[in-house]
Amino acid sequence: MMKRQNNCASRREFLKKAGRVAATSALAGMAIPHVHAAENNTIQLALIGSGGRGSGAVGNAFSAGGGPIKLVAMADVIDKRLTGSYANLKKQFGNQIDVPEDRRFLGFDAYQKAMDCLRPGDVAILTTPAAFRWVHIGYAISKGIHVFMEKPVTVDGPSSRKMLALGDQAAKKNLKVGVGLMCRHCNARAELLKRIKGGEIGQLLALRAYRMHGPDGVAAPVSPGTSELLYQVQRFHSFLWSGGGSFSDMLIHNIDECCWIKGGWPVRAQALGGRHYRGNAVDQNFDNYSVEYTFADGTKLFLYGRFMAKCYSEFASYAHGTKGSAVISTFMHTPAKCRLYKGQNQTKSNLVWSAPQPEANPYELEWVHLLDAIRHDKPYNEVGRGVEASLVAAMGRMAAHTGQVITHDQMLNCKHEFAPGVDQMTMDSPAPLQAGPDGKYPVPQPGILSEREY
Repeated sequence: MMKRQNNCASRREFLKKAGRVAATSALAGMAIPHVHAAENNTIQLALIGSGGRGSGAVGNAFSAGGGPIKLVAMADVIDKRLTGSYANLKKQFGNQIDVPEDRRFLGFDAYQKAMDCLRPGDVAILTTPAAFRWVHIGYAISKGIHVFMEKPVTVDGPSSRKMLALGDQAAKKNLKVGVGLMCRHCNARAELLKRIKGGEIGQLLALRAYRMHGPDGVAAPVSPGTSELLYQVQRFHSFLWSGGGSFSDMLIHNIDECCWIKGGWPVRAQALGGRHYRGNAVDQNFDNYSVEYTFADGTKLFLYGRFMAKCYSEFASYAHGTKGSAVISTFMHTPAKCRLYKGQNQTKSNLVWSAPQPEANPYELEWVHLLDAIRHDKPYNEVGRGVEASLVAAMGRMAAHTGQVITHDQMLNCKHEFAPGVDQMTMDSPAPLQAGPDGKYPVPQPGILSEREY
């Protein structure tokens, strides 16, 4: 199990301290023979978590080029999902999917069995709910396996501290780690950043970000006879322990791209949020969130999230400077359709520059960059950035859920660990979150619970 250091971490020592935090893994693996590819330069993949994002990541990896690549093992805790994912991938990619039945594993220890099919230098794709991320990457590091892991990479302070230490271990072993915050691999956003740094909108004063659309993460009561644990794992948008809720999973991209443009991370957050029209829903989410993030120099990021039907929708991020303004993204995640304007009115007559279309897909570019680093042994470790983005997301979420101002240091050192026994889970384990006598789960109570989210 992961050993935790009790000393508090400060923002100034956030990355420096990672190398000093004790983080050792005693996760035992099954003795399953490695799969050897016919070509010595074939990179083999193991998919851990075969939902839609996991299956999509496999396709993105295959599109990257640069050399032969194939999928040789899969793991999940839901049989139907594993079977369906394999069938769809096999139909789409044919011989690149080399996963016979004896290399399709089911259960909470399936990640070990799937990674045991890889050789050192192959790649594990970690696309389970975020609660399991530190457990799975710890095993990959012990096996000498490179990693691509989806966002968010952590859901609370304790898991953030663990992940930082694991990122340091990966770097020391020269293992490459990619994190699914693909916006930073976008060519259009990179060009926009270059232009903003060059002073084309003047001094950056504020950023705005919106993800407002229909309901997400709404969960009805668990059906009789259903495993409560698997129910909460499948509905990771609905429960804070498994995926950080809708806030962390949905809003992290807007947060990350705005912080990239700013060139830093916020030091504090204050926020509002609430639940409306819930009916018999039992999930832990708010329906709307409004967060004011503050950077060290006083610059603000205003973040708005709403997941309600028949309301105004917007999915975009913006930057405002003393001379002009910019569109960071305006059409979900891709294409970004970045633009620069003179002044603050973003009208056609004020347009100064727009990113050429069509844009390369950043979901594919992040794999191009990761596989290039693996094949040519270039330094590549996105763990620190992934933890920062996840922590800043959790900071805003906690500010809304507690009704308090939450600083970066407070979030990093928060003692509330949502799922302390996640590394020991089995199919028969109780769920980390238990329903009350009314069948409903604990929800945030701003002002009443001020030091923890539920």
